[in-house]
Amino acid sequence: MPNTTLHTYPTPVGEMVAVFTPQGLRMLEFIGQPRVDREMAQVDAAAGGPAEDGRNALTEQLGHELAEYFAGERRVFDIPLDLLGTPFQQKVWQALLEIPYGETWSYGQEAHHIGRPTASRAVAAANGQNKVSIVVPCHRVIGSSGQLTGYGGGLPRKQFLLALEKEGSQPQGQLWQSPAS
Repeated sequence: MPNTTLHTYPTPVGEMVAVFTPQGLRMLEFIGQPRVDREMAQVDAAAGGPAEDGRNALTEQLGHELAEYFAGERRVFDIPLDLLGTPFQQKVWQALLEIPYGETWSYGQEAHHIGRPTASRAVAAANGQNKVSIVVPCHRVIGSSGQLTGYGGGLPRKQFLLALEKEGSQPQGQLWQSPAS
């Protein structure tokens, strides 16, 4: 019997699904994105079966931290993480956690930061495998030209998150429209 818990959260940029192990947050993704089913299958396989809907101290903590983040009151998440990936992916994701709130790095800067200055493509691929959106802030990585590049949650969400972090509160205007709009 798998020992994982599943919970969903409303956010200003769409509903998110989270999966927790007893050690921490393993997955946090936007519902409806093409990659979610694949990632959920990977998480379920690693746990030995599907996560069960539920609430516990970790689900409550993440709910509070997400609310604070979207209110512009939280810059760093304290929720424990239980990331599922290769040693290289883990190193890349650790680098993401070191990008300061409100700042962006290029893939090249991230590759340099982990001591692999010629591995920007591998870093980009590892970022693309990050299963913990927002908390492990892959949205803070942009192209070397300064342009917004790939984000599993979609570029409008990435733009919203970067504006939120730059402004310190939810951006005004039409940066984000839900798919139902």
